[in-house]
Amino acid sequence: MGVATAGPDIPDATEIAIIGAGLAGLAAARILTDAERQVVVLEASDGVGGRVRSDIVEGFTLDRGFQILLGAYPELDRQFDRAALDLRPFAPGALVRIGDRLRPLGDPLRQPRTLLSSAISPVGTLVDKTRLLNDRIRLRRTDTRDLLRQPDTSTAEALRQRGYSSAMIEQFFRPFVGGIQLDPTLQTSNRMFDVILQQLFRGDALIPATGMGALPAQLAARLDKGTIHLNRPVHDIQPGQVHFEGGSLSADHVIVATDGPTASRLLGLPPVESNPATCVWFAADTPPHQQPLLVLDGAGPAHNIAVMSNVAPSYAPDGQALIAAACPGQFLPDAEPRVRDQLRSLWGPAVDHWRHLRTDTIAHGQPAQPPSFPPKQRTALGEGLHVCGDHRDTASIQGALFSGRRCAETILAHPTRPSTNGS
Repeated sequence: MGVATAGPDIPDATEIAIIGAGLAGLAAARILTDAERQVVVLEASDGVGGRVRSDIVEGFTLDRGFQILLGAYPELDRQFDRAALDLRPFAPGALVRIGDRLRPLGDPLRQPRTLLSSAISPVGTLVDKTRLLNDRIRLRRTDTRDLLRQPDTSTAEALRQRGYSSAMIEQFFRPFVGGIQLDPTLQTSNRMFDVILQQLFRGDALIPATGMGALPAQLAARLDKGTIHLNRPVHDIQPGQVHFEGGSLSADHVIVATDGPTASRLLGLPPVESNPATCVWFAADTPPHQQPLLVLDGAGPAHNIAVMSNVAPSYAPDGQALIAAACPGQFLPDAEPRVRDQLRSLWGPAVDHWRHLRTDTIAHGQPAQPPSFPPKQRTALGEGLHVCGDHRDTASIQGALFSGRRCAETILAHPTRPSTNGS
């Protein structure tokens, strides 16, 4: 190790330095510390979580952008105490805007009582619903790894090839899957679409009772005190050396666990394109409806609307409702008036009395993953440098967690700094 001058409470040297305390970095840190490796985590912001954080605003829990957790993600049970997260499920199905009305589309396989209402729902055609059932059967029988190796095209093209009607694509898939992928144009990889659909079919869409920030908080709580150092932006990385605001640190291994654009800048990697996101948060005296269902509106700008307090009452003070209006794939700092107009067209003049709590605008909500994207990129770059994050696997919470674990396991397989490229 070289000579270093670290900031207050940061050692001059460590075995492993991790840049970024998002889900990928925290997952890597937990696995490495469990293996009794010496770890220092440097985080540029004032808290852990990266893009997965929650704030308390006027007594309401606001996630930084509308986010959900898919309960079928394999890393969820592998890396978390699920019971401690106190996960609250959205009801299967959705309310879909058709004209000026919301029409239900249920999941008859999980809620048989919705069979008739779903069959006669004007969302898509009966043929569309039959195709969706066939997709469900196919995805249930297919290994996820095989989905990520199948021939690829855009989600929009794949839906057309499968014979879905234009109405089904515009009214349901564009706001629903486009919302999850932060890409309402549906130009994202069909491989990713199938993986997401498979996970949705296998389990519930969830939020922790205390907000999505409960995920990184639980990971961070398992680390030794003094492992994570906040407000320490890193400006330069070299093999064996990290230079941050206030000092530098020597390390045998350096893991860059930041978002894709930052990792590209620090490591000189190819650029990572971004899908942005905007979310407008409102408080209301009464909820516009009582169901824990996602509202889909293909007309936008808010494609996904959720009364969060219907799903997890703890998101709002007693006697109040919290509404999230998410505009995926859009960076709209001034979205509130347009979104309020849209919601007024659904629920009438009561919306004029809703209180605007905050608008989140996130330039890098997810890495763009167009057709034929590489779903499992190497994490070891050589000379003790490593990279992990959702941009190295799939653009999802699952991808971030899996990437962090994969990176840590690669390091544990190399007791000293490797001099050649790894996996």
